[in-house]
Amino acid sequence: MPIDTNLTRLVTIRETILESPNVKTLVFKDDLSSKAYPGQFLMAWIPRIEEIPMSVMISKLEGHAAISVKKYGIGSTALYQMKTGDFLGIRGPYGNSFKISKKFRNVLLVGGGTGLVPLLRFAAMISKFNLSCTMIMGARTKDEVIFEKYANTCLKNVKHRILVTTDDGSRGVMGSASDGMMQVVKNERFDCVYTCGPEPMMKKVFELATKHALPIQASLERYMKCGIGICGSCCINEWLVCCDGTIFGSKDLSKMDEFGKVFRDKDGQKIKFK
Repeated sequence: MPIDTNLTRLVTIRETILESPNVKTLVFKDDLSSKAYPGQFLMAWIPRIEEIPMSVMISKLEGHAAISVKKYGIGSTALYQMKTGDFLGIRGPYGNSFKISKKFRNVLLVGGGTGLVPLLRFAAMISKFNLSCTMIMGARTKDEVIFEKYANTCLKNVKHRILVTTDDGSRGVMGSASDGMMQVVKNERFDCVYTCGPEPMMKKVFELATKHALPIQASLERYMKCGIGICGSCCINEWLVCCDGTIFGSKDLSKMDEFGKVFRDKDGQKIKFK
């Protein structure tokens, strides 16, 4: 009998991996999550605390998946503090996914922080295609550079290069991931740009892609209460990120005047990005 993705499933955390001082990956066994498409998300329930949306991270273990969480708010901090053997509730996976064409020969992936999670799952998928890939990984400092080794593993079967950027210049190129993209697109043509990370950064990536006439697919993040289109908490203009996304293309992004400018808090109030 098929499992209803809308029903909460209790999973046991099998492994925890400290990626950086404030980012941890939690690995668990779940067949549905292990088969998630790049860009899809889970609603993760932390008992007695909160339920929050989390991108699905890949795992090396068969039938397993993972979530990588940055310690920030009440829910994410509680999730970060969970240990091996703890129970976690999950629903999903939900949402659409990154798309790739067999006609593509060269693609650009631009991510920052835990926004790299869906890009890594995508990187693992595109290894089955005959193409070249450049992946830009942004972080604040060298201590916060995450997933670099994993990215090289995911892309080992295709011609690729990894470009690391840090805000303070302590590792790789000094600047944001979008600054790294600015350097790359000057001398190289790409069939599509894929991005996920802090929204102000993605806004700059979108503007650069538009300037250079490059198609783009962006994975947006918004506060969610239900994840299935009922509460409306994740709206951006007329779109619901949980149902219409999380992946949006150039056409829709160009119509979103809230994109990269404002987000909504838990009360639905519009807050300007800093």
